Amino acid sequence: LRPHGLIALGLFPMLWILDLPISLTGPLANLIAVPWISLAVLPTALLGTLLLPVPWLGENLLWLSGGLIDGLVQGLSLLADVFTPWLPISVPIYIWLLSAAGVLILLLPAGMVLRPLGWPLVLLALFAPREQIPRGQVEVLQLDVGQGLAIALRTRNHTLLYDAGPKSGNLDQGERVVVPVLRSMGVAELDLMLLSHADSDHAGGALAVQRGVSVKRVIGGDVPGLAEPLRAQPCVSGETWEWDGVSFSLWQWAGASDSNQKSCVLQVQAGDERLLLTGDIDARAERALLQSPLGVPTRWLQAPHHGSKTSSSMVFLKALAPEIVLISRGHGNSFGHPHPQVMARYLALGVQVLDSAEQGAVKFRLGASGKAESMRDQRRFWRD
Repeated sequence: LRPHGLIALGLFPMLWILDLPISLTGPLANLIAVPWISLAVLPTALLGTLLLPVPWLGENLLWLSGGLIDGLVQGLSLLADVFTPWLPISVPIYIWLLSAAGVLILLLPAGMVLRPLGWPLVLLALFAPREQIPRGQVEVLQLDVGQGLAIALRTRNHTLLYDAGPKSGNLDQGERVVVPVLRSMGVAELDLMLLSHADSDHAGGALAVQRGVSVKRVIGGDVPGLAEPLRAQPCVSGETWEWDGVSFSLWQWAGASDSNQKSCVLQVQAGDERLLLTGDIDARAERALLQSPLGVPTRWLQAPHHGSKTSSSMVFLKALAPEIVLISRGHGNSFGHPHPQVMARYLALGVQVLDSAEQGAVKFRLGASGKAESMRDQRRFWRD
């Protein structure tokens, strides 16, 4: 137990600074796996190889060795399902340095006077202060989920998720990206998960998000197309609410005929700054939106339909006059998003483009009139 515990303790600061999950069952898993491999799998594998010339005996020993490995993997998978990895929240570097110093102190030889001081420093990871967002502002994070969309919005006391990332086969970005990011932000509960519409690149990860964090309410732009366990409520045009001095408004085109056109549009206003999240609406829906209360100048715009040729019409862009547009898409995607004609419109109007395929995840503070921060531009020792 002691060496496995020391290994887990020593790895903790490195996993934390790299934003990687920390296994709480690692020492127990090693305690089972090491003797299992050493005393059962390895002897039968070596003996089976040695006795392969002997009919029946060597082959069956190898078969037994394979069965022992399979049993171990299944048992460890059950253990991992019961005890999910821990994702500490992101903290300022000085708190990480204090906790890392605590780990080093605990790894000192027994009898050192300073060792008891290590535990309080390590426990900073459990009780690290969460960044407080000023009233009247909202932190916006467009996640890098490939060809899909997921945007987290956090006010001082509330959190909203707009779309949940794509799911394709066994690749569920809701499970792999969205949930870990929410946990690293210290979000244990979503006040609202708003699914613009039912396409899998927007709603595919919703069930994984619902399993990973508590979700108070789900709203969908195309409820019949969403999974039944989500228990989504329909998007209602004109619904508004306020969280911590930040205003939220919903809109949906009454004349929509397909899932994309049914996208539930969200306007967020913090002070004199606006953000418009548009899902996959097309040019026809854009014209209808301009006749609604949401058709007003907007500094931040999520590019409709990932920059598709059928959206981001010139009349729409001129009316909203965005300064910055957010594009969420997969690098080299088969749809050709964003379309060159759309990019030419942005360029002609002097709109700054923040593309997840180029900048990665993008974060900014609505209501602070600041600039966006690209996660990919952050200095890391593994980057040039």
